[in-house]
Amino acid sequence: MESIKVRDYMNTRPVTFKVTTSLTMALEKMLNSKQTGGPVVDKNNHVVGFLSEQDMIQTLLKAGYYCQETNTVGDCMHTKVVSVTPDESIIKLAEEMLPNKPKIYPVVDEYERLVGIISRRDILRAISTQIEDCFHHPV
Repeated sequence: MESIKVRDYMNTRPVTFKVTTSLTMALEKMLNSKQTGGPVVDKNNHVVGFLSEQDMIQTLLKAGYYCQETNTVGDCMHTKVVSVTPDESIIKLAEEMLPNKPKIYPVVDEYERLVGIISRRDILRAISTQIEDCFHHPV
């Protein structure tokens, strides 16, 4: 299982956001994608932040209460983003996820450009596939 790489299970078409995107537009994109968050990228597709559901809740509650929206993704995204590479081991990443909070990691190439995301659910799919292989193939 150590040979299974992030590239084997990453989502190569994640929903992304721009710093200037309105929060209501970001909310719509996030809900339609069924992602719990997504990378914020610049015009060169470099990750400059990450926007999660949790990041959005407090700001959107205020916007909904006052029926006015002036906030953008840049107002509530977090900028300390941990990314991984496509060649990283799924097992190594799963072990790193255990004590840490990120549920989704941006996957970047050697030029630091976004090429996908990998989530806890993707890692569970990899583990599930491995378990199935263990029990369905004679030893």
